[in-house]
Amino acid sequence: MTDQTRRSYDLVADRYAEELGDELRHKPLDRALLGAFAELVRDGTVADVGCGPGQIAAYLAARGQRVVGMDLSTSMCEAVRRRTSLPACAADMTALPVRDGALAGLVCLYATIHLDDDRRAAAHREFARVLRPGGYVLLSFHVSDPDFPAGGVKTLATWWDRDVELSFRFLDPDAEIAASRSAGLELVARLDRGPHDGVEHPSERCSLLMRRATLT
Repeated sequence: MTDQTRRSYDLVADRYAEELGDELRHKPLDRALLGAFAELVRDGTVADVGCGPGQIAAYLAARGQRVVGMDLSTSMCEAVRRRTSLPACAADMTALPVRDGALAGLVCLYATIHLDDDRRAAAHREFARVLRPGGYVLLSFHVSDPDFPAGGVKTLATWWDRDVELSFRFLDPDAEIAASRSAGLELVARLDRGPHDGVEHPSERCSLLMRRATLT
């Protein structure tokens, strides 16, 4: 499944950047969450995991964060470097190329939706591993849409006229909170929101702000 996801995003990377590269302009609540995240993190390096063409990384960098993008797709990483001049590297979020405790913060917006339960749990453990004690994670995902409830899986075979193999999972927020806690992340805040009409997929969404437990 990982190879299919990588290949699919490689195929649509340029069109994805064209269509979604300025999406934050239409999403005030997402901007507010990212602003709060940046204020809490303050110093140190932040990773944008599942960064796509780098719109989130660029937003954080403009607010003074030192950001590196990471994405399964090498073409997405090339788009980050081309569009933002920020560093980006290919990485699997279940095995991040980052040493223990190296990051002050991590954002992962709408990327864990491609992972099954076991691989999401592995990703949560990786998020906790690479964060320093007290470091923050901002995680966002789709919960449901008019056709799929939480727990549903939407498969996509064609996207922007390209043949792809992608699975989009709609996640239960309570289950994701529990998995994150099992990985060593404490819930700080939760935001549930509906879609911004006409500018994004019509799904119910959840964002979780979490913190790695501090050492005692």
